[in-house]
Amino acid sequence: MQPSQFNVRVPLPDRDEVFLMNTFTDAQLIVSREVVTLLDSLDAPSGAARDFSEIERGALDTLATHGFVVSDRASERAALDRFFHDFREDTDHLKVTVLTTMQCNFACDYCIQGDHGDYNKHATKMSMTEAARVADWIEARLDTLQPSRFTLMFFGGEPLLNLPVMYHLAERLWKATQARSIEQSIIVITNGLLLTREVVDRLKPYGLEGVKITLDGDRDAHDRMRPLRGGQGTFDRIIRNIREIAGQCRIGIGGNFDADTVDTYPALLDFLREQDFADQLSRINFKPVIRAPQPTPPAQPKGLIKLTPVDADNKPLGGTCMTAAGSGAKLGGTICDSCQFADEKMTFLREETRKRGFQTTDGVHMGPCELHQRHAYTIGPEGSLYACPGFTGDPAQSVGHIDNRQEPHREAAAARFERLAPWRACGDCSYIPVCGGGCSVASHTEGGDMTLPSCHKTSFEAGVVTMAQQAAA
Repeated sequence: MQPSQFNVRVPLPDRDEVFLMNTFTDAQLIVSREVVTLLDSLDAPSGAARDFSEIERGALDTLATHGFVVSDRASERAALDRFFHDFREDTDHLKVTVLTTMQCNFACDYCIQGDHGDYNKHATKMSMTEAARVADWIEARLDTLQPSRFTLMFFGGEPLLNLPVMYHLAERLWKATQARSIEQSIIVITNGLLLTREVVDRLKPYGLEGVKITLDGDRDAHDRMRPLRGGQGTFDRIIRNIREIAGQCRIGIGGNFDADTVDTYPALLDFLREQDFADQLSRINFKPVIRAPQPTPPAQPKGLIKLTPVDADNKPLGGTCMTAAGSGAKLGGTICDSCQFADEKMTFLREETRKRGFQTTDGVHMGPCELHQRHAYTIGPEGSLYACPGFTGDPAQSVGHIDNRQEPHREAAAARFERLAPWRACGDCSYIPVCGGGCSVASHTEGGDMTLPSCHKTSFEAGVVTMAQQAAA
C-alpha cells in the first residue's frame, strides 16, 4: 500500500482536522490528524508491512475506497494513462466549435483580430456554401461516432457578424440530430454588442443552452479595453442586451484582465449584483490577458503579462481572441514562475465573485482541456480543422480540412497533436488529472513549444484551500 500521488491536504485552522482531496477520484474528506499520520506512515520504510490495529485497518480500507491509498504508484500511473486514453477516445459527446468569421466589430488593444486597420477587410468569413459543407461534414461525424450528445459552439472573431451561417447550421444540424435521436446544445461566445432577444429566440428552438459575454472590468475599464474603432464605449449597450435576454437562456460572464484593470473587477461585480438580472447570471469567470510586445517596450507596471513571440519575424500567434497567462521560458524562468501574478489575481477575483453570491469556477476542476479529445473539433471559416480554437488562423497548426484534402503540413500538425501529452513532463504533481499539463496554446505562444506544460499550480493550491474552507463551514 502507498498514499496516492494525487492526494492534497489542507489543515483546518482552529480544528484538529485536515481536509483531504484526491484529484484523480475527486474524493474529499475531512479527517483527524491521526488519520493523516496513518496515511504518512505508509511512506515510511516498511510502513505498509507493519501490523495495523483493527481501527487503523478500517481507516485504511476507507481511504483506499476513496483512492487516497493505492496498491502501488506504478498501477496508479497506469490508471492515469487509461484515464487520458479514455478521455481522448470518448465518442459519446461530439463537440464542434465553428468560427463563422474572423472579423470583429471591436478594436480591443490586446487582440490581434478585430477592427484594426484593414484587418476586417481581409479576415475570412464563412460563406453559405461553406456552411453547407460544414454541415455535411458534421453529419458524417454524427453517423460515424453515433454520440448521444452534440454540442455546437459559435465563436470568432465575433460570430454574430455572420448570423445567416449561424441560423443555417443551427437549424440544419438540429434536424440531423433529431433524426438520429441525438441531444443537441448550442453555445455562443460573443462580445455581446449584437446579442438581441431576436437572436436568442431564433436559436432557442434548436437547443440554445447559453451565451458567454465578455466584460473587461467596470464601465471605464471596459470601454477603454474593448471600444469600437472610433473609440466609442460598448459597456452600456452590452448591459442593455444582457437585460433584454435575461431569463431566456443561461448567461455567463467572462473578462480579460491585466495589471492595469484587475482592480476594477470588484466594482464590476458590485454593479452586476445591483442589476435586476443578477440572479440570471449562471457563472462569472475572469482570466488574464496576453499582450503582444512592442518593438521598443515602454516601462510597464509590475505584473503586466507579456507575450513572447514564437517566430523569427517577431509576429504573435495569428489566432483567435484567446487569452492565457505567463511570459514563458524565454525570459529565463519557467512558465509557472512568470504566472505567479496571474494566479494570485485569478484567486483574488474568484473570491470576490463568490463574496457577491455569483457562481464561478472552483479553481480546481479545470481540465483536462478539450484539445486532448479526438472528437472535439474546431472549424475555421474556410473549412480548416484545428485541435483548439486558440490555434485557428495559424495555417501551420491546421490538422485537416473538412474536404479531407491530404496536405503534408496538415498531416504533420495532426501527428504533433496526436503525440501531445504535456502532463508526462509534470513528474509527481498532484494536479495532473485536473490540469493535464495546462494550456498548450499558452505553451506554444509563450515558450514556442506546445509540448511543455503550462503550469498554474499555485492557482490550483489556492483553489483547494477555498474548497477546504467551504467544506469546513
